[in-house]
This record gives sequence, C-alpha cells and structure tokens, in this order.
Amino acid sequence: MRTVVSAIPREVKDGFRYDEIPWHRFPHFYGPGEEVPGLLATLASGEAEAADGALWQLRTDLHHQGSTIAVGALAVPFLLRIAAGGSAGVRAETLRLVAEIGRCQHHGDGSREGLLAVAEDPLEIEGTTECPVDWTIQAARDAVTGDLHLLFPLFPDPDPEVRSATAFVLAAATSEISRVSSALHSRLAAEDDPVVQVSLILGIAQLAREHQDEHALAWARDLWSDPGRPPAIRIGAGLAWLCLVDDPVPDELRALLTDPGTDQHSDLLQRVPWLPPVDSTSGLRRCIHEMLTPDVPWNSA
Repeated sequence: MRTVVSAIPREVKDGFRYDEIPWHRFPHFYGPGEEVPGLLATLASGEAEAADGALWQLRTDLHHQGSTIAVGALAVPFLLRIAAGGSAGVRAETLRLVAEIGRCQHHGDGSREGLLAVAEDPLEIEGTTECPVDWTIQAARDAVTGDLHLLFPLFPDPDPEVRSATAFVLAAATSEISRVSSALHSRLAAEDDPVVQVSLILGIAQLAREHQDEHALAWARDLWSDPGRPPAIRIGAGLAWLCLVDDPVPDELRALLTDPGTDQHSDLLQRVPWLPPVDSTSGLRRCIHEMLTPDVPWNSA
C-alpha cells in the first residue's frame, strides 16, 4: 500500500481520476474496494444529504470500530481534496476521517503513553489483507505529508471545527516537521476558540513526541503553569506535557486537572478530535483519570 499510494501521480489525484486507482486489490471492512470511488464521488457532489450519507458509509467501511484498513490510505488523497475544495458542511468530518485513518487504534486509551501515539504495533495484521496495519498508517500519513499545500490554507476557515480538524490531520505529518509545527504555533497565537486551542496544542505535542523535540517540554510547562492563560490552554498543555515526559505529576498540575473548574470544560472539549476515541462522552475526564491514576480502573459512572 505504501508503494501504491506514493505512486499515484498528482494529476490523477487533482483530477479525481478514480478509474486509474487499483481499488479492486484492496477490500474495505464490509465489501470490495471498488465501492469506495462511488462514495467519494457522492461526498464531493455537494448534495448535502447524499454527501452526509456517503461520509457515514466511508467512515463505516474505512474506519470500523477505530481500526483502519489498507484501502483507506488509498482514499486519503481524494478525501483531502474533497475537504479542501468541497462542501463546507462535510469538511471537518472528512478531515477527521483522514486523521483517523492515519492513526493507531485509540478506543479507551487516554494514557500518557497512548493519547498521542500514532504508530500501530508492527505485529498487528489486517484480517482482510493480512498486511501490517502500521504499513497502512504510514501510507496514509505519507499521503497527508505529500498534500500539505491543501491543509495550510484551511487554518483561516471560519468554522472552528475545520480548524480543529486541520490540526488533527497535520499532526500526522511524517516530514517537514519544522514547517508544520511552526504553522500550528502561528495559528495558536491567533486562535481564540478553546477547542481549536487545545487541538493545536495536542497537534504540536504529538509531532514533538514522535520527533523528540525537547523544546516542547518547557513550552508545554510554561503554558500549563501560567495562571494568566485561558483555562483551555492550560488544560491542553497539561495533557500535552504529561504525554511528553515520564516525570511524576507535579502537585500544581494535579491540582489544575482535578479542579472542579477543569471538569466544567469536559463537555466543550469533547469536540477536540483526540478525545472522542478515548471515550465517546467523557474523553477529558477519562484522560485525566488515566494520566493521574493509571492503576485505578476507569468507571464512567
């Protein structure tokens, strides 16, 4: 799959020339890969109800129960182009699907080790293709990296859901890390929506974690320890810092994350795209619980 995706010419992607893609070689979770281009075409059609239905079906077929599958990576270049130029109504959800195709399984994992993890266990094999899942994730991420020029222009989008989802996708980049991180930092400096702020912080931290950017440690600590910062920024930076280090949780950070005021942000920050895979209704609460008390089983009640 990595070879197939990397070999798609740009003019084929830009022209949505689906007939030049070997969909038949890669089934999705519920059927043959030949079904995917029809769904992509419907998603790009601009007809709201039909596009919503196509996106729902693509999510079901390509990202079943949090898992990804090879043909999903093949769809990524087209999903990116649909998000960049298509209907605003499906843009954010399309971007989130792209990011989820390019990440490992995250259901129920809000731990310090898991929240910002990207790669899958090399021994994890797709049941339908019998290929390593991590190969699919790498192919999807490389496709994202090859199309960064489509993503940066989405940061000024008036819809905060789109800006948040753009950060989610950019965090999957495999190269040009300095450029991507700089774009995330620049957007954070201008951003006033708390959901987008947390998404940008987690995106910066995810890149830093994978690419061992030690400067991010002091940056994140400066954010969460500054009482003059907005609450969402401090909460997001606290989670980010915990994912970047193995240090014991400082008392100051524990107090911040367990403060009743932080819990009041739980419903709002559920829209941060990293959190629903952790828990469909209580992502922030579960992350805080697993990061602060990893030996205590989570109970959502």
